[in-house]
Amino acid sequence: MDRIEALKEFYTTHDEDVRFDTKRGQVEFLTTLHYIEKYLEPEMRILEIGAGTGKYSHYFARKGYEVDAVELMKCNIDVFRANTTPEEKISVIQGDAICLERIESEKYDVTLLLGPMYHLYTVEDQMSALSEAIRVTKTGGLIFVAYCMSDLTMYQYCFGRNMILDANKSSKIDENFKLYSLPEDIFQLYRREDIDKLMSHFKAERLHYVGTDMLTHMMQECVDGMSDEVFEIYMKYHLSICEREDMVGATNHVLDIFRKG
Repeated sequence: MDRIEALKEFYTTHDEDVRFDTKRGQVEFLTTLHYIEKYLEPEMRILEIGAGTGKYSHYFARKGYEVDAVELMKCNIDVFRANTTPEEKISVIQGDAICLERIESEKYDVTLLLGPMYHLYTVEDQMSALSEAIRVTKTGGLIFVAYCMSDLTMYQYCFGRNMILDANKSSKIDENFKLYSLPEDIFQLYRREDIDKLMSHFKAERLHYVGTDMLTHMMQECVDGMSDEVFEIYMKYHLSICEREDMVGATNHVLDIFRKG
């Protein structure tokens, strides 16, 4: 099964638009917003690559920013457009993160690459997506890149859901317990050293390396059941630890934030 075919099958049966509706989903969403909003200034122009149904794009467009979006899956674009309100300065086109030839270089102040690295299975495609995101961003502009991480997946699924023997039999785990993915697995998994190796090829200054949900999904029923008051405290705690070097490896998702040199 090739990448596009696998993604089409997944996103036509998976409701991407509700991913951030639960409290456990909100942790990743609110953390990502927290870091983007650290750097946003009036009149900045935003590009979101792999925008899904547009949760982030619509959020910023409704705050008055001019937002352009690129999304690969037509089913997601249909929802994106249905969710658009008349006051938004927003556009969406169909396209692939690994080739943004329709977008000129040095155009955007902020570029969000919050989904595509989840679904790119070769170093060549991963490098292409990063290169394109950097190309379309202004010199001195900001790029936010999200990744799915290997080790919490090992805990949560391989051991927590007793899938370790199946993963071993299918040769998806190496001798160092790093998980490998094929397109039919949908999600590509990384470790910090993989991300650092990719970024070593680019002229960029890392500003933050953030665990956007940390152990949230290991205790998802607890988090979903929190009162609003307790959840507010949980978010304060989470934001206080999500860059700590002794803890940041324990996360399902990472946000790598850097400035284009």
